[in-house]
Amino acid sequence: MSGATTRGVLYVHSAPRALVPHIEWAAGGVLGVRVSCDWTAQPIAQGCLRAEHSWQAPQGSGARLASALRGWAHLRFEVTEEPSQGCDGGRWSHTPSLGIFHAVTDVHGNVQVPEDRVRAALELLDGPAADPAAARRALALAVGEAWDCELEVFRHAGDDTPVRWLHHVG
Repeated sequence: MSGATTRGVLYVHSAPRALVPHIEWAAGGVLGVRVSCDWTAQPIAQGCLRAEHSWQAPQGSGARLASALRGWAHLRFEVTEEPSQGCDGGRWSHTPSLGIFHAVTDVHGNVQVPEDRVRAALELLDGPAADPAAARRALALAVGEAWDCELEVFRHAGDDTPVRWLHHVG
């Protein structure tokens, strides 16, 4: 790998069994390594599987990974990329019904809403045509609330998934 590297995680919340090899192949193509995930049943979506894959690759790989997976029918996933030297972190969320959402994240994984989006929402609260409901919708969109609501049940469905503890990182 050349240039600055970063780390991240690919969370496949639900994927039809037939997509599994295609997901691994696409992720491997982006990350430049063979990807083989430990797939488990997704109890929320019958016939679907779930998996997580931690990765390390050049900066910007999170965006390339999300782009490689977006648009596949019945695939729900999230990609995170940690902040690194000179680069913000990011999170990409995808659902079949909503498409893809991207947000810049801080070192703790919190969504960072750009100043212009906050100002635009605040403008909806001014004047005689103030519309608090429209301001709330604008802020909800800015933080990806609809994606979080749709994915939350899939995230928690894996709470019984075994945890792998990393004893040596470096």
